[in-house]
This record gives sequence, C-alpha cells and structure tokens, in this order.
Amino acid sequence: MIDVRPSQRMRDLGVVQEGVSILAEPARPFDLPAERDEAERVTDELFAAMDRIGQVHPFAKGMGIAAPQIGIARAVAVVQPPGDAPAIILVNPRITERSSETDEQYEGCLSFFDVRGLVPRPLKIAVETTTLAGEAVTTEYEHGLARLIHHEIDHLDGLLYTARMMAGVDPIPVEEYRETGRAWAYE
Repeated sequence: MIDVRPSQRMRDLGVVQEGVSILAEPARPFDLPAERDEAERVTDELFAAMDRIGQVHPFAKGMGIAAPQIGIARAVAVVQPPGDAPAIILVNPRITERSSETDEQYEGCLSFFDVRGLVPRPLKIAVETTTLAGEAVTTEYEHGLARLIHHEIDHLDGLLYTARMMAGVDPIPVEEYRETGRAWAYE
C-alpha cells in the first residue's frame, strides 16, 4: 500500500498547495452589503471544505481555512476553535491591535501539511471584520485563538507562516512533530 503524504491528502480534498500564485496574493475584500450573497456562498464553500478535512484529520488545536486555500481570491476565512465553540467567520478581517507580548509555537498549514513551523505571534490581537450588513465589528482574541486567526488573516494578505518564522529556523517534517492531538500550552 502506498502511503499518501499529508499534503497530497489535503490536495485531494481540494486545498490549494504551496507554490500556487493565489496563496501569495492579497485577497479581494467584499463590498458589503452589496456582495452579501457572494460572501455567503464562499463562506459555505469554506465550511464544506472544513467538513471534508475534519473527516480525515483531527484538529485538537482547532483549525482554520481561508478562501484562497480553496482557490477563491476573496477576503473571508473560517476558524473552528478547539472543542465545541462555534466557528468564527472572518469577512474582510484586519488586525487593528497586537500585544507586544509574543510566544512561539508550532503551526501547521493545510497548504503544506508535510511540515510544522515554529512561528512567533502576539498573544493578543484585535481584529476588525465586516458583517454581512456592512457594519465594522472589532473583537479581541488571545492565545491559541489569536494564533489561529492571525494565521488565517495572513493567508488573506498573501502570506504563509514561513514568512513569520525567525531567520535560520526551518520547518520540521510532520513525522518529527510531537504535539499532534494536543492543545497549545499557555501559562
């Protein structure tokens, strides 16, 4: 039996893989409420992709997916926090504040799932999003949820987490990563 690499499994599930130009380009914001139907359609596609992916891989730390990762260059992402918390829909998200306090934790990415990288991120962020009615809403996130949301906003800005890694630090093969199935640790 041939062992399928994690990145090939994600590609088979419809996730755009590293090297495809859409992942390196900023996503186009929605004009809301005028593009409400389009925003809802893309969001539904993101939920469908998360459902497919969740069937084959458990995500103890939560998971997220951004529209460019399913081949749609629009500014929306969905984050599923760990546990039973409701999913967070990020339409036209923009980080408006970040704490100076940071930490480094390993992150994975559905668009290159064969490795994990040690990424510094702020412990707290404030994110402004747009409701489907066109209103701006700001929400604060911290710790693992801030990390997940920041990662997805980076996708919408055309950045992969490797762009945030410290110089001289390389991702490790997923086989060497020892935290699968465990939540992120914060004191």
